[in-house]
Amino acid sequence: MIKARIVDVAVDAAAVAGAGLIAFGADLIYRPAGFIVAGGFLLGGAWLTARRTA
Repeated sequence: MIKARIVDVAVDAAAVAGAGLIAFGADLIYRPAGFIVAGGFLLGGAWLTARRTA
């Protein structure tokens, strides 16, 4: 039970870190693109969360 929860949290943390690194990389290339990419990831995460709780 606890092991499954730890795995779930680790997968979520890896997804957030990956999204952050992609947004950071886009920010290094072109500053406004970093905000656009980060906003897209936030919207996608909110959409997935809303689907899960519905």
